[in-house]
Amino acid sequence: MRLFPRYHTLRVLRRHPIADAAWFGVTRRIPLLAPLSTAEKTRLRKLATLFLHAKSFSGVQGLTVTDEMRIAVAAQACVEILELGLDAYDGWVEIVVYPGAFRVQREAADENGIVHEEDNALSGESWGQGPVILSWEDVRRDSFSPHPGRNVVIHEFAHKLDMLNGRANGMPPLHPEMPIEAWTTALSQAYQHLLSRLQHHHQPAIDPYAATNPAEFFAVICEYFFTDPHTLHSHCPAVYDQLKAYFRQDSLERYRHA
Repeated sequence: MRLFPRYHTLRVLRRHPIADAAWFGVTRRIPLLAPLSTAEKTRLRKLATLFLHAKSFSGVQGLTVTDEMRIAVAAQACVEILELGLDAYDGWVEIVVYPGAFRVQREAADENGIVHEEDNALSGESWGQGPVILSWEDVRRDSFSPHPGRNVVIHEFAHKLDMLNGRANGMPPLHPEMPIEAWTTALSQAYQHLLSRLQHHHQPAIDPYAATNPAEFFAVICEYFFTDPHTLHSHCPAVYDQLKAYFRQDSLERYRHA
């Protein structure tokens, strides 16, 4: 059963609309959304309305979640699923927002198998069927003062898409017309090339954080696909083509027209 059958979709859109002043007051300030066509922006607003009705936001450490925060997150998260539909974010509900970077302690093994406790400051995190956790300071920076190749909302919600097949491994459930071999070859070769450049102390074309593991590689290339498609297409054209087929969007062509 689909999460939002047609009658329910129409009811939500009618009963829980996003006010014009609130929607345009936020989305017109987000450069990521500027290249979208008028039709795409209309569909994005409907999708974001359904998203905000389906998901709950919780502020922590004294943070009050405002309409600006909710709309900024929803609009950018829904760019990724513009052609996939809200069902792509099924199976979880909560979005937790911190005022700034939050600290996480974990155990990790080094190359010798010795376990150490690490204390890291994070801008975002996604948990299986649990929440998406975001730093509003980082969301605000990436939304309104963006840097090409960096967007914490795109990154964390890409993890959610990746985990639709049960775990984050760099391969979300592909469309029936997409050969798994083509996806695996394109992303594996690009990932290995990135590792090789870093091992030889060469500056990579994309954020070195992508070399952490295949799941992080997928999330990072999604950031580039939506915020800096020129770089991704120039340096990883096969990867770009796979993301184009998966998201059913041509972000490079969209930016060229814009």
